[in-house]
Formats: sequence, C-alpha cells, structure tokens
Amino acid sequence: MKIDVIIPTYKPDLKLDRNLRMLKKQTVRADKILLINTEESLFHSEVFSSLLQGEIIHITKSEFDHGGTRNKAAASCDADIIVLLTQDAIPADEHLIENLIKPFEDEEVCAVYGRQMADKKDNPVEAYTRRFNYPPESRIKSAKDLPELGIKTFFCSNVCAAYRKSVYDELGGFPLHTIFNEDMIFASRLIEHGKKIAYAADAKVWHWHNYTAKEQFKRNFDLAVSQVDYGGLFTKVKSESEGIRLVKKTLQYFIRKKQFSLIPSIVITNGAKYLGYLLGKNYRKLPRWLIPKLSLNPHYWDET
Repeated sequence: MKIDVIIPTYKPDLKLDRNLRMLKKQTVRADKILLINTEESLFHSEVFSSLLQGEIIHITKSEFDHGGTRNKAAASCDADIIVLLTQDAIPADEHLIENLIKPFEDEEVCAVYGRQMADKKDNPVEAYTRRFNYPPESRIKSAKDLPELGIKTFFCSNVCAAYRKSVYDELGGFPLHTIFNEDMIFASRLIEHGKKIAYAADAKVWHWHNYTAKEQFKRNFDLAVSQVDYGGLFTKVKSESEGIRLVKKTLQYFIRKKQFSLIPSIVITNGAKYLGYLLGKNYRKLPRWLIPKLSLNPHYWDET
C-alpha cells in the first residue's frame, strides 16, 4: 500500500522536529510526508528540510479550517492510505505506521486511530484519563456496537489516525467549516454507511495537553457545538454517561493511590468540562454576543 502522512502545522516547535525524526525511523516508511502549514513566515523546522519525501503547502490563517485544511492536503495525495498526525504527536517507537495500517487488512475497516499516552510524571491525571480513553486492548467497532459503546463507537482522533483514501474521497472527506471534532464527525458517517473503525492500541504516540479548567470548559463547549451542528448519530447516542464514568473512575483511582491533593483539581476541571458541554449543547438558546466568549475558537463565530 502507498502511504502518505499529513501534518497540519502552526508555529511549529521542537515537538514537530521530534515527530519528523521518529517518522524517518519507521519500519514502514511513508511515501510522502506533507505538511500543511498556516502562515509561511512562522514556519521553522530543522528536520523538515532533510526529508527526501517531505512536501509543504502554506496557507494563511484566514484559510485555516479544521476539516477543509486537511481536505486540501488530502486532495494532493494519491496514496491508498492517508495518515493524519498533529505536530505535537510524537511516535512512541519505530512501529507506529506499521501498526496503524495493519487493521486495513479487513476491507471493511476504513479508519484506524492510535493510542495516545501522557507522561504520568508531568501530568498524572492526564496520564490516567489517556489510559481510560486509549486502553491497551485493540478493538474493531461497527454499528452493532452502538448499544454497548454509544458515542465511543465512532470515537476517533486526528492526533493519530489513518483513513482508506478511496472511501474518504467517496464520502467527501471531513466536514467543512466545523468548529472542532471533524474526525469523529467523519467516523460517525463511516458507521452510518456500514463501515468499521479500528482502534490500534499498539500504534502509540506521546500526546497530551496541560489545559486549565477554563480551557477545558471552552474545549468541551466547542465539542458540544460540533455535535449539535452536525446532528446525525450524535443526536441518537448519549455521551454524558461516559464522561461521568470517567470522573468516577479517576477519583476512585487517585483516592486508592492516596494522592488526595489531586482531588480538588479533578473535581474543578471535570465540573468545568461538564458545564462547557452542557452550555454547548444548548448554545442556540444563548445570547449571540456571549457565544464567542465561551468558545476556544472565537474567530469561528465571525463567519457563522
């Protein structure tokens, strides 16, 4: 199979160079590593110039769109499989691409996402929640899993994911002008069309954020907005129960570990997440002037 890697970049730092160095070491090499960069004057990478298969497309900040930008990059790829990474997702070993494409041996699998891990020394709570959302067991999901998994049936993340290009093109790629969540929206369409999504636990990247409670609030607000605007399966499955289960498991884990000092931040952060999600679900009832202030992407609302 021909494989192209797509990485959107904006003000790249040393993490991008670490990412690219690991891509150079992969047991299965990409035929092309395509960066789609926002603002040419802000692009700096020592490693990129040494990539024989490296290509770059520059766009302006006003042109950036979560789905549309990735579609623009995908349109210049003729691979069988396109791999999507973010600039701060560092492959954990030399087998990332090899393990990420294995599930495509099943012809009904059209999307595969990898395992995200966090450093427990840097952020122990995030490390635990990453293990909750990205467990060590792989799984293939289809519409028959909806009663059991609910919204997690079409959980997928473009931090580290791969798509069967023919089906990606057939379904029109990622949605345009979405505030967030283009990966799960596309994955839900795959499920609606009777396709399968695979979680490859052995395709691992290091990736986490140390978000504040305020940032988590805004992120979950945008997440809910994306679900409301798209509709589809998002209106037919519940996601709040999964979030509550995560909070309970997290609290139980750190109480059992006697790390009581972390409990207040867990409660505050998850309270902020829930409130943001609740307001996002009902954003159409809110005053128009207030909505951009609650969003992590306020410029999105300038054109909405």
